[in-house]
Amino acid sequence: MHQGLAPEPPLIWLLAGTGDGPPLAAALLERGWRLRVSVVSAAAARMYAPHPQLALRVGDLADDAAVAQELEQHRPRWVVDATHPFALRISERLERVCGGRGQPLLRLRRPTVGADPGGGPARCERLAGLEALAALDLRSERLLLAIGSRHLPQAIAASNARAHVARILDRPSSLQLALAAGLSDGQLACLRPSGAPQPGALEPGALERALCRRWRISAVLCRAGGGRSEAIWHGVAQQLGLRLLLLQRPSGPCADGLPLEPLLEMLGHA
Repeated sequence: MHQGLAPEPPLIWLLAGTGDGPPLAAALLERGWRLRVSVVSAAAARMYAPHPQLALRVGDLADDAAVAQELEQHRPRWVVDATHPFALRISERLERVCGGRGQPLLRLRRPTVGADPGGGPARCERLAGLEALAALDLRSERLLLAIGSRHLPQAIAASNARAHVARILDRPSSLQLALAAGLSDGQLACLRPSGAPQPGALEPGALERALCRRWRISAVLCRAGGGRSEAIWHGVAQQLGLRLLLLQRPSGPCADGLPLEPLLEMLGHA
């Protein structure tokens, strides 16, 4: 009775966000793969177009057991780590659990933004870590922190800037962390991830420029994540003549990942 049914395509478990994830998912679906995509929030899940071969998992993978359970239940042919370069905990967890189970794992390495001569703003200063803020004279600066909410206390403690404001995600947990770091409601912009540009949407960087003008920002601290967000801050800093402080990527599992095209070539077609 089932002789005419085509076999189900093999599965890739993709862990990603709103920047690299949707276009990578679309490319893999076009190549015939079945996908299970893990994202951390419902807002991130909405960035993925519905597809009959796409399933979404929303929520954190809190420990090694959660990763192992996913692998045991769904048995993917490949696991692809396309998480943020600064999301070290999940990348290390994937490497540890997949390595222990002999599960094939590939990582996406984001490109470097503004690496070519003249590609970045003239006032870009690269920092090895948040502790390096303590060595900078920021007493005349109004500093915008675009580094996520988890590291706000460390950044504010190390910085001697005249004023601090922050852009954070529109999640209750992000707001709680920012308030706990000592920032008030008037020092926060809670914004939903925008994903890829959509028809009719504001041009990339328009909202960031508006925030900088409203708060009279003179310096921005962001992360060298290599994605759309970093590229936007490079452009905003250059356009408004801001001092850009750029946290360098930490060393970790994703440092030896593959760029997009070699990654797709390695995965091939289903």
